[in-house]
Amino acid sequence: MTASMSVTDRIEADYVIETAIDPQEAAETMAGEQSSGTFLPIPGETEELKARSAARVEHLEVFQTVDTPSLPGAAVGETYQRAHVTLSWPLGNIGPSLPNLMATVSGNLFELKPFSGLRVMDIRMPQAFADIYPGPQFGIEGTRRLTGVSKGPLIGTIIKPSVGFSPQETADRVAILAQAGIDFIKDDELQTDGPYCPFEERVTAVMAVINAHAEKTGKKVMYAFNLTGEVDEMRARHDFVRELGGTCVMASVNSVGLGGMIALGRHSQLPIHAHRNGWGYLSRHPMLGWSHVAWSKFWRLAGADHLHVNGLRNKFCEPDDSVIQSAQSLLTPLFNDKPCLTMPVFSSGQSAIQPDETYRRMQTTDLIYAAGGGIVGHPDGIEAGVRSLREAWDAAEQGIPAVDHAKEHPALARALDAYAQ
Repeated sequence: MTASMSVTDRIEADYVIETAIDPQEAAETMAGEQSSGTFLPIPGETEELKARSAARVEHLEVFQTVDTPSLPGAAVGETYQRAHVTLSWPLGNIGPSLPNLMATVSGNLFELKPFSGLRVMDIRMPQAFADIYPGPQFGIEGTRRLTGVSKGPLIGTIIKPSVGFSPQETADRVAILAQAGIDFIKDDELQTDGPYCPFEERVTAVMAVINAHAEKTGKKVMYAFNLTGEVDEMRARHDFVRELGGTCVMASVNSVGLGGMIALGRHSQLPIHAHRNGWGYLSRHPMLGWSHVAWSKFWRLAGADHLHVNGLRNKFCEPDDSVIQSAQSLLTPLFNDKPCLTMPVFSSGQSAIQPDETYRRMQTTDLIYAAGGGIVGHPDGIEAGVRSLREAWDAAEQGIPAVDHAKEHPALARALDAYAQ
């Protein structure tokens, strides 16, 4: 790999920290731990070396003091100060390498005793990373082209039950959904290549249905086949989907890892639907782990065309403000000449109830809106479930309250009654 790289290029990362010691000292400990320093001076760490390779504390601002530590195992104090910290590193330490960037900005930081809380909030990378990594090859524009959905959200769903269907039973469900007018279907993250529903048999059965529907109607449903596995397995599964006319593959990014996702991104000729299952263990505590803003940049550069963000009033623990911030971050350019925009996927407990607020807060329909029970649980059936979501989004885009729009749209009216909370 080659990339244009200046010796003045620097990587920056923003954090929130909580510490019982002086925050400036704590920040300098972070910088030393993640570059040329250690817990005591050592031979060879010359001033010249530090000038070349040491991380710098670029910003520090204390914003709160609390009486109890957020996490166990930290140095004990009478109070604990929280601060915003920005560190920077010379690009020459690691070069434009995403796996080593992840090690650099996080590494051992979460384990350091001075910290009773530490969270990575954002990352800024030099242009050299854009020169090396593919980023989304399809993104919003390519996904719209392949699905034929030129405006509005892609209305999607998940095959449920998550596991238990045979390949033919899966295909039978896809036939019903395609007939109902769905745009996008995905495997559940638990369904990959088990003996009861082997990957190639599932792809063969499903694509027979999708291709037949496309020949009859001109509309080709996008199906994200879950190919999560070892790198060679994922490449082979991708090729099989492509050969049968499929238009999307899916990977569980926390399971395949950054190296696996990069390898898949370089190989893929189809959109990659990136599933973030496991996100909770990286983010659930507000003083530990990662913000989605920082974490998602790795997967965007690695090649994620779609990425999950939960949804408003979801069945999980994520607050609505976090969901919106995550989705908006995916639509914020990473570089001036390489935006790397990834299509947000709203899911988890979604129905005809949430489009109004989702659109009001996002002000865009460049997203996939995936509902399980919000479609198949509609009192009048799956086709009415799909129609109710389109009607809810039409109302949202036109600025019409859903309850008013429902007066002339029975599918929406029945959905609002069925899913009212």
